[in-house]
Amino acid sequence: MSTNAAELSTLSYAKYGKTNVRVFRIVRGDDGLHTVVEYSVETLLEGDIETSYTEADNSVVVATDSIKNITYFLAKTSPYILSPEKFALHIGTFFSSKYAHIHKVHVTVTQLRWSRITVDGKEHKHSFYRDGDDRRVVKAIVDATAGKHALTATLTSGLTDLLVLKSTGSAFENFYRDEYTTLVPVDDRIFSTSVDLSYTFSDIKLVAPQDEAKTEFQVPLKEGDEGYAGSVWDDGVAERARKATLEVFAVDESASVQATLYKMGQRIIAENAGIKDVSYSLPNKHYIPVDMKYLGIDNLTPYVLSFDPSQSSLRLRFPLFLRLFATFSSLFFSVFICLVVRCPMVYMSSATIVRPRSTRCTRHD
Repeated sequence: MSTNAAELSTLSYAKYGKTNVRVFRIVRGDDGLHTVVEYSVETLLEGDIETSYTEADNSVVVATDSIKNITYFLAKTSPYILSPEKFALHIGTFFSSKYAHIHKVHVTVTQLRWSRITVDGKEHKHSFYRDGDDRRVVKAIVDATAGKHALTATLTSGLTDLLVLKSTGSAFENFYRDEYTTLVPVDDRIFSTSVDLSYTFSDIKLVAPQDEAKTEFQVPLKEGDEGYAGSVWDDGVAERARKATLEVFAVDESASVQATLYKMGQRIIAENAGIKDVSYSLPNKHYIPVDMKYLGIDNLTPYVLSFDPSQSSLRLRFPLFLRLFATFSSLFFSVFICLVVRCPMVYMSSATIVRPRSTRCTRHD
């Protein structure tokens, strides 16, 4: 490299690590009850590592193979493996405490869904099924820049790719119109979206490990303690956030994606005192009715279905509403020959809802 090139550039920021470390853990209870978790873990390190880039000095590099091995070790030994939030903080605490030159650790834990199979009305002790493609995602940053004795953390949790659909209870009317507007107002439509949700907890103060190996991790609040409910230590937050998302989506008479999104975020903040902001991204999955007026058929008005017992047959009372559900190249016909076209174009709505400063909860260290 020429002297001139070296003078014209400098390293401004760097981090490195290991990604896609797959972890599957079985926790066996005394009564034969098994609990399983499956994670994909990413761990990235920041610190005094500049010379590994600028001077090819590998002496400051904790090998990514070692990062993988440490992830496996903590997955086996951590008492908090069943909680992705606590497990992510445990990993970050270990690396930031163990290595003097590492000052900040970024940990992402992505959890796949496994639920118990029900047999004769009872949950089976050791059999599971994948009950959805949505994933729980936790992103933690453990910060030791103020010293190894003064660890702090930020943590964002949530879920991604939660596909939902409601066949009515959604409208979009009274929107701004000008010379570019071709969209027709609709008072009854299919509402489908793939939910991405993230929520950030209030800043976290961690207890530095006291053991020589730095594998210790302390959870400062337990259930029943003041400040526990709705905090990062509360294992019920994720289920409440998912339930709030699904229930608001289902029951809200949606005037728009934005309005429903906001109600979801409001409920999560109201139910979890330790969450300071909530973000949603809701790309609209359009199902657009086909205009069949050229055939003399009204396909734009919801149909009314009736049954005539005397003729033992099904009949449709007009106005007829036919829908064809089309996904890419495949056409699926229902008994009632429904006709709707799946639109490949995507409308995106995203927003962040925050807790007002005047009502933000007090952190309990």
